[in-house]
Amino acid sequence: MIAIKKARKFIQANPTHPDAQRISALVLALESEGSIAVGQLYQLDYPHFELALEILAEWRLDRYYASKLRLLDLSAQVSGLKAADEPTGQAPAAPAERT
Repeated sequence: MIAIKKARKFIQANPTHPDAQRISALVLALESEGSIAVGQLYQLDYPHFELALEILAEWRLDRYYASKLRLLDLSAQVSGLKAADEPTGQAPAAPAERT
């Protein structure tokens, strides 16, 4: 999350800077799963362009981890269902005798 933190600090310190506005647009597009013109990214100066690429990489990694957590949660639920369907390992009770 280093790039995201760097971007936040840059945007806070320079909210009217064109590069800060472009990086903000990138972040909003990523969050909303919207789009941003590639030309806007090409207008960034090189250090901020690299920052944008780092943000993209971190964002994608974060999505991977979110998917991994959903998979883990689902796997735990399935495991719980399987355990509920299995016998407890105790011998069945003998039928009661009639007198």
